[in-house]
Amino acid sequence: MQQTSSIFFSIEPELDVAEFIDVLRRSTLAERRPVENLEIMEAMLRRADIIVAARHAKLLVGVARSLSDFCYCTYLSDLAVDQQFQRRSIGRELIRRTHEMAGLHTNLILLAAPAAREYYPHIGMLRHDSCWTIPRSADHSKQS
Repeated sequence: MQQTSSIFFSIEPELDVAEFIDVLRRSTLAERRPVENLEIMEAMLRRADIIVAARHAKLLVGVARSLSDFCYCTYLSDLAVDQQFQRRSIGRELIRRTHEMAGLHTNLILLAAPAAREYYPHIGMLRHDSCWTIPRSADHSKQS
């Protein structure tokens, strides 16, 4: 576990789902995640390749959850920082540690939450204008 001011960062592959959901709610990312479906949330954690946590004392105040092949690309699918702890470089450090864990030779990719679109260029990430998605169907969103 490493420390930055009073924030401790660690790799937590066994992160508790209740803590994960709680920090998503405190960050507003829960608005775009299926937090009411415990089975999906648990699967999201267990199937992640990299989970980096930020803690203030024992309280989870930030998390980065990523999928990676560790050779070409890393998709940072969840980046959440408790609103009361934002603007302290926690998100930047979670991103840095995630990329370091995946390998700096990988492309780090994320889709920005609407309110965070202006944050990423500020920390040196490049905007990519070529992204397409196929939204999950209602039937499939209930499956893990």
